[in-house]
Amino acid sequence: MKDSIIHLVRSNIKNLKPYQSARRIGGNGNIWLNANECPIPSLFRTNIESFNRYPECQPKNLILSYSEYVGLLSNQILVTRGADEGIELLIKAFCNPEKDAIICCPPTYDMYALNAKISNVEIKEIPTFKNTWKIDLENIQRNLNKVKLIYICNPNNPTGNIILRKDIINLLKITLGCALVVIDEAYIEFSSENSMVSCLKNYPHLIILRTLSKAFSLAGIRCGFTLANKEIIDILNKVISPYPIATIVADIAIQSLSKNAIKIMKDRVLKLNLNRNWLINELKQISLVKKIYNSHANYVLVKFHMFEKIFQKLWEKGIILRNQHHKMHLKECLRISIGSHVECSRFIEEIKILSKL
Repeated sequence: MKDSIIHLVRSNIKNLKPYQSARRIGGNGNIWLNANECPIPSLFRTNIESFNRYPECQPKNLILSYSEYVGLLSNQILVTRGADEGIELLIKAFCNPEKDAIICCPPTYDMYALNAKISNVEIKEIPTFKNTWKIDLENIQRNLNKVKLIYICNPNNPTGNIILRKDIINLLKITLGCALVVIDEAYIEFSSENSMVSCLKNYPHLIILRTLSKAFSLAGIRCGFTLANKEIIDILNKVISPYPIATIVADIAIQSLSKNAIKIMKDRVLKLNLNRNWLINELKQISLVKKIYNSHANYVLVKFHMFEKIFQKLWEKGIILRNQHHKMHLKECLRISIGSHVECSRFIEEIKILSKL
């Protein structure tokens, strides 16, 4: 039976390795520092009682609320199932299978390349410069043939660095008329001054991805946004599914974008940034730490002596981190999501114990 099905699978899917999300990797414990989730929950209630009607494809009130938050027109916004759907829709709309290509700049978020693999689109990897994590503009410019999309994560996941604004502007200049530049700002609320939203008016090929999963503490509702000029949004509206945003998701998302909820979000971001700074200062005093990378997001990348032992021992104690050792330039590195102060303190306590063994 298995053989009679396998031969029907597309050849590029047969050996595809799925994205290893935090939940797929698993683990048992109560300190989850592996998925860059917010440890402080957002508490909302919904008054919706009936669900017999399909939702709007693009909920008008939600788009209006987000347009006020980011300072854009409603026709510059597409609501998606997390930023991940935006990544997928762009490849679906702009890339011809077995003909076009995307560029991504590892080490970075894996879903750019994975979506290209699923769509049978070529992936050109142009690594960032080791340790500085600056994008290699010259190498990108030399490899623009067949490229339709360039994905840049800013702040970058998993390194936590900011891509310099001047480098993004230069990238936009060299790609004008030949490729779209996609800036993934999933973590931008932790470094809001570095957003590229204001550049949309000057660069018609700029696209920005956003989400409510991180700073807004709403990973569970899967709500994201693609920001671009109207022409691009109109194209994406052609390929998005008929009813992508559940009624209850739209309701909670709208509540999260009220003035009071945005103030609470900003207070939460301030608290997490303070936790991050405290965690980094504590890590600097631990002998097992080889290097701490500067972070502008709700996680920090750390290179450890005995990284495997640390990862495993903490895993056994219910403290779940994200192993990045397999990624380009990230040997011996673990990514640590910023938890509550209690969670960060427990993590530091266990690391100190391990350092004395």
